[in-house]
Amino acid sequence: MNEYRFEDLQIGLKESFVCTITQEMMEDFRRLTGDVNPLHLDSQYAVEHGFKGSVVYGMLSASLISTLGGVYLPGKYCLIQQVETKFVKPVYVGDVLTVYGTVQELNDTVRQAVIKVEIKRDTEKVVRGCLKVGFLE
Repeated sequence: MNEYRFEDLQIGLKESFVCTITQEMMEDFRRLTGDVNPLHLDSQYAVEHGFKGSVVYGMLSASLISTLGGVYLPGKYCLIQQVETKFVKPVYVGDVLTVYGTVQELNDTVRQAVIKVEIKRDTEKVVRGCLKVGFLE
């Protein structure tokens, strides 16, 4: 776990990590949320609607943004204040995703960092977003 403090950050600072989406993650997400939409659970249904198989929950993919902030950038002292996401492409079980964060803005007055987020499968962007964080110290 990284331990960046506000004073440690600079515009352009980058961190990333890799995560493979598993069937177990899908089942855990379904149990936690109660989302039983067939797009996520029934491969045939998903194919009939133009996808190559069951689609990973968008919010499961987006939840990796929490990991980015809470573990990598800034890490230990992070207080997530706002998350914006756009789902660009569908994600499927077995996809290996790389989550990238880049410090885009720093506001000294309120000690807030704005982090640009991109989640990619290989070179293909699947989620993009913005993470606004404050600091515990």
